[in-house]
Amino acid sequence: MTPTSLRNDFFETTEVIHGVEKLFDGVSDIVFFIKDTQGRYMAVNDTLAVRCGLANKEAVIGRRADELFPPPLGEAFARQDLAILAGGPGFRDHLELHLYPGGKSGWCLTYKEAILSKRGGVAGVCGISRDLHSPGGQDGDFPALSAAIEHIHQHFDEPLRLTTLANIAGMSVYQFDQRIRSLFRVTAGQFLVKVRIEAACKRLTRTNDPIATIALDCGYSDQSAFSRQFRQVVGISPLAYRRKPAAG
Repeated sequence: MTPTSLRNDFFETTEVIHGVEKLFDGVSDIVFFIKDTQGRYMAVNDTLAVRCGLANKEAVIGRRADELFPPPLGEAFARQDLAILAGGPGFRDHLELHLYPGGKSGWCLTYKEAILSKRGGVAGVCGISRDLHSPGGQDGDFPALSAAIEHIHQHFDEPLRLTTLANIAGMSVYQFDQRIRSLFRVTAGQFLVKVRIEAACKRLTRTNDPIATIALDCGYSDQSAFSRQFRQVVGISPLAYRRKPAAG
């Protein structure tokens, strides 16, 4: 039996979602959710219900983000869902504002990915949002830092200089690098590489685009520069990575 068929047999005979829900119910600083093709919540943890001031998780099911969260937060979350459901890329390390009990707001790192059906189509969206606990009272830096991180995610295909990103955040290069280190445990330069390589990995496995095209679209001057850095980060070549899922 291949790993793929073994996995399929397992998921067809287990209540995985129920187990995942219960797992995240015990984590009060992480919001967990699964949504359908209309952006309606299908599974959540207790934390999300509490954040929305609802009595239980069942009160969340069937509603969209823009029905639960006030504008502009709910509208922004709904736009993210629609973009992914339309075939757009998921994202990681998205620094954004969330609501907390009592009407207070705070900063989270959000991760969202498409859920694929067995036929390969988009069947929904899943994700988590992890609270940020900022030592030293640096929460005031988050709005400006969020703008710089969003700029990286939107423009990773362009030449990006740390001085430019630091200016967007209103910080010195040193301050910007330190904030990135505290959030992501990597340098600012490594974070940029991370975003580019993650985007390349998705393109390699989800499209048949030529590797040279992916290299250029992910901010590299040519295929050789891309392949060299990809191998350093991932451990195998882009071509080997593209072929790897089919080996199962």
